[in-house]
Amino acid sequence: MALLTFLRDNVRWLAGGFLLTFFSTVGQTTFISLSSGHIRQDYGLSHGEFGTIYMVATLASALTLPRLGPIVDRFSVRSVTLLVVPMLALAAATMAYSSNVVLLLLTIYLLRLFGQGMMVHNAYTAIARWFSAQRGRALSIIIIGHNAGDAGFPPAFVALAAAIGWRNGWLVAAALLILVALPAAAALVAVDRTPRASDPVPRVADARDWTRAEVIRDPVFYMALLGVAAPSFIVTTVFFHQVYLVELRGWSLTAFASSFVLMAAVNTGFTLVSGQLIDRYSGVRLLPFVLLPLGTACFVLGGVEAQWSAFAFMALIGVSNGLSTTLFGAVWPEIYGLKHLGAIRSLIVAASVLASAAGPGLSGILIDAGVSYPAQIVAMGIYCLAVSAVLWRASALARGRAGQPVAGGPA
Repeated sequence: MALLTFLRDNVRWLAGGFLLTFFSTVGQTTFISLSSGHIRQDYGLSHGEFGTIYMVATLASALTLPRLGPIVDRFSVRSVTLLVVPMLALAAATMAYSSNVVLLLLTIYLLRLFGQGMMVHNAYTAIARWFSAQRGRALSIIIIGHNAGDAGFPPAFVALAAAIGWRNGWLVAAALLILVALPAAAALVAVDRTPRASDPVPRVADARDWTRAEVIRDPVFYMALLGVAAPSFIVTTVFFHQVYLVELRGWSLTAFASSFVLMAAVNTGFTLVSGQLIDRYSGVRLLPFVLLPLGTACFVLGGVEAQWSAFAFMALIGVSNGLSTTLFGAVWPEIYGLKHLGAIRSLIVAASVLASAAGPGLSGILIDAGVSYPAQIVAMGIYCLAVSAVLWRASALARGRAGQPVAGGPA
């Protein structure tokens, strides 16, 4: 099926998923970190203190997700949307009016839980269920919502904060969520997509339906989680401390913010390519290669002081995100099936959020202790290379047992 035909026949579901991922940017580190300098100044916080607050709030959201995430298995996509979008808007409005550290902690918790967590979880789970043979293509299209958000929100917020203040910028974000995101996304996902006779036959069949209890006893699950954790930990850490990095290197913050546009452009192109690769070869087969672009990006940013390294880093992050985000949306049904996908993905999203919680806090503490930040980034690249070997083994194990029941589990 040609891309244009695919888009035409599935526009409402793809557009609904796109809007959910696009507006989830309000709860992503990419957006929140733009206010980090203002927050540290207004609240009198050091890099390590604010990083710890961010870590605790994000950790709490990660611990909440396994409890809240399974609602996507029990309620419709529209019902979940009607819950999570207003909650994210409430969090954005609270950021504008917060006046003490306790309220700041609660605000970041809500932003992370309903932005990075539930809005993305709802969109990815729905698309994985609605599409099979073209799951990679469908995921790659809605993931462009992340790219569009990364390209549009940072420059717009920087300009808005300069014109009306950073707190009023958060009020504008809350208004957009209520007035645009909520009615549009809820209307688009109001009807579930059902399989059609014209849908192609999947090249790779989904696995039999594992329960969450079986999954948490599976070694392959934890091996794959090492790969899931890396992009969340590394990208979140770098973006969270972007202002510090810019000051350390003597770069222009405006120029660094503009590099997000390059990242988004590369991300968009490679997301579409990776969707085609996944549909052709399967997510499991591509798993060993997912962290190689990210590792290269870390070596460039950590080892090169010139401003161009920021743009090279962003281009490589675009490649990495394009592959990893699409792949980690598609690989789980191939390994664990669809019936309990919401409950299983809630564990995966929680692990991803947990990694994003640990990164800023740990890195901030090391910065306060005098540990070189560029050296930390290089160490992250070494981690990517080491985990790639683990993912190679996980891929081999998952492919080797394809179609076979788990010992002690149902056939």
